[in-house]
Amino acid sequence: MQEKRYSTMTTYELQQEIASLNEKARKAEQMGMVNEFAVLERKVIMAKSYLLNPDDFSPGEIYEIDGDPGVYFKIEYMNGVFAWGFRLNGSKGEEALPISMLKKLEERG
Repeated sequence: MQEKRYSTMTTYELQQEIASLNEKARKAEQMGMVNEFAVLERKVIMAKSYLLNPDDFSPGEIYEIDGDPGVYFKIEYMNGVFAWGFRLNGSKGEEALPISMLKKLEERG
C-alpha cells in the first residue's frame, strides 16, 4: 500500500495520522524503544506542520523553538512548511525547522 504524503492529506486525515502516531509513540516509549519513539515524534512534528499556514510565518521574525525554552530562531526565508534561518546565540549554521516547532513570541506589554 502506497502511503499518502502529508502534503496531499486533508485536515481530517492529518488529524487521524497525528492521533495514530501519538498512540504508537506512547507505546514505543512504554516499551523503552527510544529510537522508534524519536522517529514517531519527528513524524508528528512534520504532520502538524501541514495543519499550519506557512504564510503565517515571516522572514525576519524571531520565534521561540517549541520544546526548547529560551532558544530563539530567526527566519531568513520559507520553503514550504520549513523555516530556514539561524538559532540566536547558536553555534550552528543555517538550518531548517518544520513550522510546527516555532512559537510566536508573546507580546510583551
